[in-house]
Amino acid sequence: MSSCNALAPAIGAQAVSDDTDNAILDAARDCVLAFGVRRTSLSDVARRAGVSRPTVYRRWRDLRALVADLMTRELASVFASASPDDEGQVPGSVRERAVSQLVTGAGSLRAHPLLTKIIQVDPEMLQPYIFDRLGTSQRMALGFIADMIKAGQRDGSIRAGDGDAMSATVLLSVQSSVLSTRLTAGLITPALRDAELAVLLDRYLRPESEAGLPADGRLDGSRLAGRE
Repeated sequence: MSSCNALAPAIGAQAVSDDTDNAILDAARDCVLAFGVRRTSLSDVARRAGVSRPTVYRRWRDLRALVADLMTRELASVFASASPDDEGQVPGSVRERAVSQLVTGAGSLRAHPLLTKIIQVDPEMLQPYIFDRLGTSQRMALGFIADMIKAGQRDGSIRAGDGDAMSATVLLSVQSSVLSTRLTAGLITPALRDAELAVLLDRYLRPESEAGLPADGRLDGSRLAGRE
């Protein structure tokens, strides 16, 4: 028997497992959007996914773990969509592209229906990731930011410095912009908020040799945010 034939059953089983996991995650997303986290149970998720309760419990110990994996999946798609398929075709320096991608990603997160629902109905779900520890999604974001900072330091468009510290600072800035939006909803428009976040990130990452303001004394945040 060839090795390919020997592996076929295992590959098929993995595909079935992936399909089941995605069906459960999709069902969890629908339940949370409809009822919120506290009013959802694993039994609700199993029923909506069309699987048995033991099937769900074998994969996730409780609803909190399931929602955490769901958020990781959803936010990973946001990070992926914020990055162009071919960055070599995008004009500007690495810093300019990074700022545009971060502002775009922040806007996508603010508008994300699942994150919006959790912030509105179950904000306590997010407290551990604000005060106590980094979650999988945050570590993913840190890696995304760190890669951009390293690339920008190589091409000279991002200042020298400790990449880990800089990545953490950028993460905190973007995270605050996303999670605290309601605090300033009546004070700043969404477009102006994005423009100001772009200026904040650009000035933080800009090399000292370029730190001076343009001749008119202003930075165009709309341009930096990729909204021209």
